[in-house]
Amino acid sequence: MDLDALRHGDLSKLGEAITDWQQMTKKLADLQKDAETNLKAKADNARWAGVNATVSRGFITRTAAEFADAHTQADSITKILSDTHGELIGFRTELTAAIARGAQQNLSVIDTGEGTFTVTGDTRPDWASDPSGKTGATDQKAADALRDEIQAILAKATQSDKSAATVLRLLADQAKYGFTDAAYADRDSAAKAVAAAEKLAKMARNPAAMSLDDIKTFNRTMDTFHDDSLFAEQFATRLGPKGTLQFWTEMTSAHAGARGSELDTMKSLQSNLSLTLATASFSDSEAMQDWKKGVVAERNTNFRAADSFSPVGALGSQVISSLMREGQYDTEFLDDYRQTLFKADKGAGESNTDALWVKGYDALDLVFGDGNGRDPLEGLFEGLSHNPEAATHAFESKADLDHMLGTTVYTDRGEPLGRALEAAVTGVGAGGSTSPAPPHSSAQVEIMANVMNAVAQPGDGAKLVTEGLGDSFGNMTASYMPEISQAFAGPNSGPIFVTNSEAPAGLNVSDATRFLSATSADPYGRAGIIYGESIYTANLLEAHLSDSSLFDGSREKVLADIGRNSGIIEGLVGHSAANAEINDSISGEKDYNSALKAKGDFAKTWAAVGLTFIEVPERLGGAAMGAVGGGMLGAVAGSAVDRLIDGQQLEGAKDEALYHSSQDLFRARNTILLRCPGRA
Repeated sequence: MDLDALRHGDLSKLGEAITDWQQMTKKLADLQKDAETNLKAKADNARWAGVNATVSRGFITRTAAEFADAHTQADSITKILSDTHGELIGFRTELTAAIARGAQQNLSVIDTGEGTFTVTGDTRPDWASDPSGKTGATDQKAADALRDEIQAILAKATQSDKSAATVLRLLADQAKYGFTDAAYADRDSAAKAVAAAEKLAKMARNPAAMSLDDIKTFNRTMDTFHDDSLFAEQFATRLGPKGTLQFWTEMTSAHAGARGSELDTMKSLQSNLSLTLATASFSDSEAMQDWKKGVVAERNTNFRAADSFSPVGALGSQVISSLMREGQYDTEFLDDYRQTLFKADKGAGESNTDALWVKGYDALDLVFGDGNGRDPLEGLFEGLSHNPEAATHAFESKADLDHMLGTTVYTDRGEPLGRALEAAVTGVGAGGSTSPAPPHSSAQVEIMANVMNAVAQPGDGAKLVTEGLGDSFGNMTASYMPEISQAFAGPNSGPIFVTNSEAPAGLNVSDATRFLSATSADPYGRAGIIYGESIYTANLLEAHLSDSSLFDGSREKVLADIGRNSGIIEGLVGHSAANAEINDSISGEKDYNSALKAKGDFAKTWAAVGLTFIEVPERLGGAAMGAVGGGMLGAVAGSAVDRLIDGQQLEGAKDEALYHSSQDLFRARNTILLRCPGRA
């Protein structure tokens, strides 16, 4: 920055721009609030059908999110500009004061252009008569000291100006269309993130030089910044697609067989690197678009550690999939990568997929933890489990779904596939929040119907439950209790078994029957079904007995239909368990009790997964049915779970009363009747 630019530049224009941005930010905050409380809230509670259900609702949701991002970006820009403006004024004040002190010492400061300046001493008027011959009014040391002081001020001002310009450009580049959700409180925080990314990318380009202490420092920095949009994008793009894959290849090779604190460090590094790349994947910058395309293009490249003796290392797909196990990756990126990986996997046939990925690629263990990362589908499925939209896209094709289910017999991918399917059909990602889940879309219901159909197939269909999928099938069943109930109750049962599903009648009763029976053979699957049925029944009774207008008929009819459906589901579960001789199995007793305890707290979140189907009177909480912890209804769901934990556990290996959920049902009904006497 030129001396005169800082000294005499018109900073009032920047101040005016900040005022404009402040006003814009305030207006966008109002629009964001209006979009969330009116536009989106009304869309969430509306009963959509047809094209509106699949197009209009999604459009409104995205529009509301754009208002939120617009406010976030405007707020960040305002703060960065304001911070920079304040700093430049401060530097101008320092510069003016320094020049004034110099003048008192008879020193003149002159701008010579292009960032240069001179400091000279004034000539003494009496120097000709001075025997010493000294011509200046001050000495050179004072001039040098003033020069250095001014140079330091200009350097700081230049850094402030350049870093502000850099982060503002990077912010604008994050979203090709619309706005970014990157939020910064000031210029320094944004600049610090970019500088940290540059430092770590430089280290990662030379992994052989990184000691374990260096890796710990690297990891601590990444742990601090992995959710920062600018940091993540700059780290990934500075390292490049090949560099990213090579870095992790080198890390896994150099620290193979890690134990103790070294293993803990590497596990943490893998997690933080995964989260960083996930954050980066949402950037729309041109450099990040190239990175994503490059990673997909490198899927068949053989990556070897520099000091490896084996000519075969790991495929690019194996490396990047091992880094998808945590964090939510961008939907478009997951779609592109998944399509190429699915195509390769299907080309090998169900029985040869394990050989396709594992055979010959055993030189590296790409995962510090469970498994070895050689089957890239496992990592992909974990990635899909954190992105419900991408997961739904992945299994919309019945052919793809059937293939992936069929491969579980020959691979170890059953559990991650199950988690991906949960996200696909429920709309809630693994580890997702307990806020009300979106209504099941027609596409999601169709996937659930196809899963049920696959399990219902005679022969080996039911065996899918034993391939690591039983736990997830139980969770999926809990989420689909409204649709399952309507399947059992038959046509026109919607007024009793209410739901906001876009396809409430989308399940086949025969497939649902066989699916429930097969899933019940797994202790965790069985626990999921029982929990889901109890929560749905409790909420359903609460709704009907607190608002008789939901069904144009008698209370006895409602209770009879709900009780009959509950009995059908419980009977299927009980019959399946009896066939498996659970009553006579000590191990079965222990497994089931463990499953109940393990699912207890998690089950309370199912009140927000597929069971948020109706608005209730304000006196009962005024919230959607099943809102966890909110109002009386959330309490009903939660207490139902607690009662099940106490009453559902097997009380002995030969306990004939395997299930007490009917007791739970009657307790819930009687409690509600006492609270709501006289309801017709």
